[in-house]
Amino acid sequence: MSIEWCKKQGMKLIEPNDNLSEEYYKNAEETLRVTNLIKNSGSNMWLATQKYYTEYLASYALLMKIGIKTEIHSCTIEIIRLLEKENIITFKLSKNLEEDKELRIDNQYYLKNRPVDFNSKALSELLLKIRELLDSITNEQVKHIRSLI
Repeated sequence: MSIEWCKKQGMKLIEPNDNLSEEYYKNAEETLRVTNLIKNSGSNMWLATQKYYTEYLASYALLMKIGIKTEIHSCTIEIIRLLEKENIITFKLSKNLEEDKELRIDNQYYLKNRPVDFNSKALSELLLKIRELLDSITNEQVKHIRSLI
């Protein structure tokens, strides 16, 4: 997977959009609340799905803040990997997204019923780190990332 491949699949630069960024972030918070409601349900399929989407929606909030649109989850993860490489994201996110995406696929589509390591506090802390990043990313950083795309 590469940025070039993602561009060929339709990933593109759009106007950075703070409103959409906020909506995606709010959706991530809502998804975490729902995840907490189902954590003791015994459903590894739904827990894996909700956990992944909490991370994914928060990550996509970053893409909207920068102005990058992609409808392919692997490409979103590739952009997160780029943000890590450029030290804009200074915590582990792309690896978590990749692992949790695979877990979701295994449990949702292949019905493997793999156990889900769900830690509400850790996921809340991840959302807070992304919130801090959304609030602190500079126009220079946004321009730099956009120039790499």
